[in-house]
Amino acid sequence: MINLYNAQIESLSIHRIGNKSRNEDLFTSSIPYELNDELHALLKEYFLKSFREKEESYYRFEHEADLEFHELYNCANTVFNNPSEIHEQSKKIAQLLYNQGNHPHIKSGELYVVYFDGLLVDNQKVDGLGIFKSELKHDFLQFEEKTENLEVILQQGINLKKLDKGAIIFNTNKEEGYKVLSIDSNRYDTKYWLENFLGVDIFTDENYYTKKYLKFCQDFAKDVVLPAEDKQQEVLFMNRAVNHFAKNDNFEETNFLNEVMENPELIPEFKNYKVDKAPKYKIEDLTSFPVSNTAVSAARKTIKNVINLDTNVQIKMDFINPESAEKFIEKGWDEEKQMYYYLVYFNKEEKK
Repeated sequence: MINLYNAQIESLSIHRIGNKSRNEDLFTSSIPYELNDELHALLKEYFLKSFREKEESYYRFEHEADLEFHELYNCANTVFNNPSEIHEQSKKIAQLLYNQGNHPHIKSGELYVVYFDGLLVDNQKVDGLGIFKSELKHDFLQFEEKTENLEVILQQGINLKKLDKGAIIFNTNKEEGYKVLSIDSNRYDTKYWLENFLGVDIFTDENYYTKKYLKFCQDFAKDVVLPAEDKQQEVLFMNRAVNHFAKNDNFEETNFLNEVMENPELIPEFKNYKVDKAPKYKIEDLTSFPVSNTAVSAARKTIKNVINLDTNVQIKMDFINPESAEKFIEKGWDEEKQMYYYLVYFNKEEKK
């Protein structure tokens, strides 16, 4: 879990990155940029807002030979060991990014290299290295008073409400390649930013495993449980799955299946489905792992717990008290109307 609200910008370096394939220049500033309080608040929000709104999915630096040959990883090492070196390292980072601009579609723009203090990762206070790039320019109007009229001046600049590209390298898990978050709003050149420049791969921790396994269960419920049984059982299966994760610190697949799979005939189906689909989720050999409460909470928000009927009626299940949906809702068939029905039991209507 990350918390970026108390982060402070300790240093900011700004450079301009041209497109190398179009023979555009690289411009590096000679000294760091001096921030005033107003600009500090605006730029902090510009840099970090997208990361606060994004689901946590960490990356880590990776090199086919050894991390010691990863240039950006070494820049981060130098900064974390000696923060006073950040401006010189920011020039190296600018050169690394410039060298990747070998395609005419890569947009030129401004590069911001930031040293942060006060970041929280898993309740641990750490410093961080931020690398951000603004690419898209937007038109805006300025007005200037003349003797008798207002003159309209058309200018271009960046939109502080949306970050184009960005990465935060957290000073934690150094031996594993650090924990890295990435944002890329312009998807057409993802390989340029994520693979060629950052050189990262998925950080496979408990958050990653919990999220992927729950997504796998969600697709199993849709592809197998729903056709074999009905919508109610699909919802109830995911209800039980999420609650199993919520009440256990460690996941063990056999215990999970015994508790969650009410229909034993679906257990072989689950295992076969995993063999077929596991590579998509990268959980082929995953049968036990620590559970991430953060990932479970995020899953609750995305998993649908509503039965939508063709009569414009919705039945919403309760993910907190799954026994209610099983004890007080019955499904049947009405011969006279030739329609299915749900019978709902209750004592009184709640006033909310």
